[in-house]
Formats: sequence, C-alpha cells, structure tokens
Amino acid sequence: MKRVCETTCPYCGVGCGVQATVQDDRVLAVSGDERHPANRGRLCVKGSALHETLSHEARLLHPEIQGQRADWDAAIAAVAEGLKETIRLYGPDSVAFYVSGQLLTEDYYVANKLMKGFIGSGNIDTNSRLCMSSAVAGYKRAFGSDTVPGSYEDIDSADLMVLIGSNAAWTHPVLFQRMQAARQKGENRRMVVIDPRRTATAGSADLHLPLRPGTDALLFNGLLVWLADHGGLDTGYVEAHTEGLGAALATARRAAGSLEELADECGLAVSDVHTFYQWFARTPRTVSFYSMGINQSTSGVDKSNAIINVHLATGRVGQPGASPFSITGQPNAMGGREVGGLSNQLAAHMDWDDPEAIDRVARFWNAANMAQEPGAMATELFERVHSGAIRAVWIMATNPVVSMPEAARVREALAQCDLVVVSDCMAHTDTMDLAHIRLPATGWSEKDGTVTNSERRISRQRALVKPAGEARHDWWIISRVAQAMGFDEAFGYQAPVDIFREHAQLTAYENNGTRDLDLAVWADITAAEYQALTPLQWPVNDQWPMGRTRWFQDGRFNTPSRRGRLFPVQPRPPQSAPDSVQRYRFNTGRLRDQWHTMTRTGLAARLTSHVSEPRLAMHPEDAGREGLQDRDWVCLRSAGQAARVRIEITKDQRRGDVFLPIHWTRQYASQAVASSLVPTRIDPISGQPELKHAVIQLEPWQPEVQGYCWLPEPLQGPPWAAWFRRDLEGGTLYQWAGNRFSARQWLEARSPEADFQIYSDAGSGAERVAAFVQGQLKAVIWLGQALPDIAPEWIAEQFSSETIDAATRRDLLAGRSSGVPDVGPMICSCHQIGRFQIEHAILAEGCCSVEALGRELRCGTQCGSCIPDLRDLLQANAEGEA
Repeated sequence: MKRVCETTCPYCGVGCGVQATVQDDRVLAVSGDERHPANRGRLCVKGSALHETLSHEARLLHPEIQGQRADWDAAIAAVAEGLKETIRLYGPDSVAFYVSGQLLTEDYYVANKLMKGFIGSGNIDTNSRLCMSSAVAGYKRAFGSDTVPGSYEDIDSADLMVLIGSNAAWTHPVLFQRMQAARQKGENRRMVVIDPRRTATAGSADLHLPLRPGTDALLFNGLLVWLADHGGLDTGYVEAHTEGLGAALATARRAAGSLEELADECGLAVSDVHTFYQWFARTPRTVSFYSMGINQSTSGVDKSNAIINVHLATGRVGQPGASPFSITGQPNAMGGREVGGLSNQLAAHMDWDDPEAIDRVARFWNAANMAQEPGAMATELFERVHSGAIRAVWIMATNPVVSMPEAARVREALAQCDLVVVSDCMAHTDTMDLAHIRLPATGWSEKDGTVTNSERRISRQRALVKPAGEARHDWWIISRVAQAMGFDEAFGYQAPVDIFREHAQLTAYENNGTRDLDLAVWADITAAEYQALTPLQWPVNDQWPMGRTRWFQDGRFNTPSRRGRLFPVQPRPPQSAPDSVQRYRFNTGRLRDQWHTMTRTGLAARLTSHVSEPRLAMHPEDAGREGLQDRDWVCLRSAGQAARVRIEITKDQRRGDVFLPIHWTRQYASQAVASSLVPTRIDPISGQPELKHAVIQLEPWQPEVQGYCWLPEPLQGPPWAAWFRRDLEGGTLYQWAGNRFSARQWLEARSPEADFQIYSDAGSGAERVAAFVQGQLKAVIWLGQALPDIAPEWIAEQFSSETIDAATRRDLLAGRSSGVPDVGPMICSCHQIGRFQIEHAILAEGCCSVEALGRELRCGTQCGSCIPDLRDLLQANAEGEA
C-alpha cells in the first residue's frame, strides 16, 4: 500500500518540506510539502531527484575493520578500545571528532556530549566551520548571541533585497524564487546583488555590483559613512538601542575616503555605488542576505559586522522586511550551532568563557570529566593530526579530504594517523578510503530526527524506509561506543526522541530568559508528540509556545548593556595576492544541480546533465592573452598541487579572476579537487578558511588526444592523464585526455572475445570503436583532436539491451540515435529540456517570455533554477533580431 510521508530535504539550509510517496520499502516519488512554511510546496531539482539517489549499490552496508567485514559488536569494541588506548597513552586532547551539517540534531548532540562531557576534550568541530562560522561570530559580536533576527517571511514584505556573496538562484533556489515572486508584487521592490561574478542571481538583479574580490567591508563602510553624511541614520534608534557608532563610523570614514576613491578601490562605477547607497538609505524595509562570499574569508567576521553595522545604524534589525540575514549552506548547520558542534562553543548556546556555563553543563550531564576549554577548529584539528598531536580521529558524514583547504595535506594527515574512523552511508569517498574502521550510517529516507534551517525553524526528518543493509543511525553508533568506553548511564538512549527531549531540557536548564535558545515546551515531549512535530521557529517556550518569527524587534539585545554593538571594521584584503607567476585570483563555489562532493547528487544522471565537467570560468581577454580558446585544457598550480581542467570563456568573470566548482573528487576526476589549490588561510576570530580566494599559476596543456569512453561500470584506476567520470542510467561515461593509443587494442585487451564496429579517419586522427560480446554492447570509445558535443545518455542506455541491431551499431559511432532529435545542452534539469528545444520554441513557436516557454515546454515551472538561463536565451534571440 502506498503512503505519503512528510519529511525534510537533506540539502541546503532552506530546509524545504518534502512529501515522499513510499511503497514496499521504496521511495517512489517526492514533491514539495505545500504546508511547510519554508518552501510552500516548491522543491529545487536536487530535492526533486532525491528518490533517484537511493540505490544501495554505492552504499556501505556493513562495518569493516582494516578492510575486512566485521559485525557491529566487533566494530564498536574496536572504536571504543582504540579511543580509550589513545587517551590512556596521550591524553584526551589526542582524540578528535570531525562532524557535519548533514547530521541530525540528535546525532550532533550525542557526539558533542561524548567528546566534551566524557572524553574531556573540546576537540569536536564540524564542516560548518567552512561555511558559516564567520556569520556566527558576527552575530555574537553584534547581538551578544548567535541569534538570526529575521525570517523568510521578511522576503514577502521587503522592498529592497541585497544579496552579498550569494548565488542564491543556484545555491538556495527555492528561497530565490520566493524573492523573485515577492518582487513581482510591487513596482518599487528591488534586488541588488554584490558579487565579483555575473552569476544567475546577478543576472536577475536590478543592480549588480561586480566588486573587486575582498572589498565588501570597504563597500559597506562607505555605506555607513554615506548614511551618516546624508541623514540616513535612525538617530533615535541608535541612541536608544545601540553602542559603538562613533568608533565604527570614525574607522569607516578613514578607510572609505571619498565616494570616487572607494568606487575605484572596489572596481565599481561611481554611479552604481551611488545608486546602491541611495536605494539603501531610502528603503526602510531592507533585508541583506549574505553567504559564502562573505564568510569564506580571512576577514569574514569583519565583513559580517560591516553589514550588520548599517542595519543597526538604520534600526533595521528584527523588523518586518528588515534584517541582516546569514543564509546557511547545509540542512542542519543551525542545529549543530544549537548543540555546540563547533569546538569554540560549549552546548545549548552556552560558551567556554563563562565558568558558570561549564559547571552548568557538567551538572546537567553528570559529567565528571568535563572539558574546560575550546578544542581545535577544523584546519588546526587536521594540522594536529598531521603533526601527531591528535592520534585518533572519528569523521562523521563529511568528506574533508575534498572540502578542506590544502586537501592533499589533509589526505597526508589521515594516511599517517594511528586510528581513522569514518561513519558514512557511502562505501567509497576520498575520506572513507583512508579509514581503518568503516561504519555504515543511515542516509536520507532512513534517518529519523530533527534539523534546523536558516531561519531557526526546527523540522522533522523522518525515516521512510528501513536502513540499508546493516546501517545504523549516527546517534546509535556514538551511544554504543560511549557505552563500550564505560559511560553506560549517560548514553542509554533507545530512540531519537530521548535525545531531543534531553536537548530541549538542556536549553531550558537554568535559563530564566538568559539564552535565546529555549525549547522548554518540548522538555517532556512524548514519542507520539515527537512523531507529529510540526515545523516551528525557536524559541519554543512558555512565552512563545508556537515559536517566534523575529528577534530584537524591541531593540533589546543579549549584550551586557542590552544594546546592539556596532564594531569598527578596518577592511583587510585577502591574504593571497596575484604576482608575476600566480597571475589569477582563484574563486571556488557551487553549481546549480550539484551538492558538496557529489556523493549523493552524482548518482542521479539528470543532475549531471546541466554541467557535466568542472570547467574553469575565465574572461575572454585573459584567455586571449594565454592563447586559449573555449574548452581548451589548462593546468592549474597552487599550494603545491595541480589540477587539469578545460576552460569556459565567459564575460561573466572579472578580468584576472577565474572560478572552479568545488564538487569533483578523486572518485569523479583525476585532478580537479578545487580546495587542494587553496592554501590554509583563516579568519583569526572564526577560524573559517578563505576558500573564496587564492591565487594560481595557469598554463595551457595540450594532450595528444582526447575522447569519451562508455562502460557498463566504473573503471578501477582509469589510465588517462586527465579524466572526468559521469554516472548515467545504464553505464558510466569518461571524458578523458592524454597520450594517443589504439582504441581497438585497448578494448581487445579488456575483452579478447569481442567483435567491433569501427570508424576511423586517418586525416583527422579520429577513431571510434564499439565493442560487443555475443551481440551485447560492452564498451564504446572515441578519440580525436577535439571533443564533439554529444548526447551521451543514449549510448549508455544501450548497455541494457540484449542485442544491438545494425542501425544502432552505426548510431553508436555517431553519438545519437538517428531517430531521436538532438535536444542540445541541458537547460531545465527538472523536465529535461535542452537548449535546442528552447531555441525552437522561441524562433518557431513565438515564445517571447519565460512564462510562454513554461506553457510550451514546462521549463522553469518547477524549481525555477533554470529561469536565468531562459532569460539569457530570450535576450540573445532579441539581440540577434535587432
């Protein structure tokens, strides 16, 4: 019998509600939950493809010790004994946990409790360190607590939305479509995007400020000065509810100089800066959204405070349609902040610098070995692993060998560590492959617990199906290890509700209104109430039993003086600067249809159809200076590492800047780990790495030959100098480059019994070979001087055919079925609509708007992520006609 279950998406921080149709222990389909306040029924393409990523083929299905299958008792004992022996020999600070915003709050809570309360070390940090720890520090400096003041509801009433360092159209698409819908409701509602690149978000804005990388704080310092000089401050609010304006304004005035000087330093037109400042000054209902472009910086905290300063100075904090709003990248980064998942946090929004808080948590946990000081932040944690100071590390639900700066050094650290334990749902990741003990954890559709999104909204992520194989929940694994270490009474949890109840009790424990995070209403929650939990924004206590939409509307903050603090911000440039060798500023970030390191999204073929390889985006003038053409290969060097990728020439890049997506790992590419090219430079306050800025050396690379290779399954150690892998329905595609070889001889060595269909052109050096065994397709390989555009999905589908007729054999060497029209490069991943189809609808069917294309083809009607691309195609057609 089919049933429909409500749960939450496991991707970005929007926290979309999902309705899943389940039958026979399988998720058949997913759709947006219209009743969930975060998304109101919308899902992006990643969320819409969740059910396509649930195959057990790539899953870790049972525990392993030193590569050998083990039962859970043996695995738990091995982890517990390894940690205990390490602590006995080297002390509690010789062990560490590195956890993830992919964990549920219940998982996070148990991990934090074990490390800080019972092992007795602060050495637990999270990959959220890489995405929003600067925003946390900025909030705490300004407001006295890590409290997001606003709500998604503010989008609906804002007259000006400012997006700084955020490509929300791709990274938070459902939220961005809500912004776009709000703009349509009022003539004077505007959007400003501040980003060095012309992203899909910037292309949709009323004003795009493509500032020089690293000059954000200068721009907002200038805004503070401009507001002061043009009557734009809310003096009544400032006098009644803030402190520090004088020092902040004096520092900003010294740094900013004149409007002309500031615009020149930021690389912007004076008129554009002036327009932005005017719009901000004249628009009381202003929300400023900021994300990785602000946070991932050596001055990320200061940049956050420069943004918050102008909101405090104008009284735009916690008001309807007006707040500074950090939008998080992961589904439960906020939940990790709540329980203390960052090493410089204690628990339940209590901090290490308060001895009474340490004592309070110790008494609540009945922890005799309570840690007394913060532990190592992420980059320091892995550096201590490298030096041998940390001898045992347990990594949960994350892939630091790909995501950390100087990723190759993290690989070195783990390779020489005495004990590496990894809990993950996937059998092979770059990190899992280095583990001594591998623990199979549950994944989305199996997990059961809670997550908190960017607006403080707590939602349930419910178990829909049974765990794959012998997989167990992370909280269960941690609890059993804790019990095996001798901490039985403190970790006797039987269900996630037991943990959530304890977490809620700790938030309320001796709180008395001193901490914003207060879940007192749930302190005695029953299993039935937990199962039926509906999404609410914290706090959820006696004063706010149904949650609270906004904070600080009354102008009372959590600082000692109860005033909001404006901080003096002295702008600092990025720590890496171009020189005669490393000439290019290197930026990294996400793509529209991928997530983190592709361990999940890489399994869904349609999510790789929009962008199938990690191309380096480069301005035409830079490419011309290097003698490069579009899709040429280059070698990149920085931080002692190299990468080989093809380039994409685009005017969306600033001159001197290049951009590479973060998603490709050693599982999916030979040399394309973007973070390996980024040196370890961190914000001195938050410890967040400067992943958005490095400098690189770039040189052309000319392989002898390049091509494609289709196989029924992935290769073990592809033989080419450079390659990218893409998993398709029915098979695997490799796009590769390297030295010339005979395609037929290579296939004969793999399948001596095969017969072949061959095309060759001695003049061009092109060779295309398809191999068959007993009439069934076994491989297709193309090689030549260039890579032609093809539709690779059709060829991969032929691996499932028992026999291949003569016409299809010929089509395999053409790259597409003669009976199937070529749709062109994929634009709309939701409905699989290609560029050629859209161009036909524009030219032949007369579709002259996004809405008309939606009616004709359905593109842009689901998640809306492709709408910026649709607008670009419509504009290109209009310019062509002109």
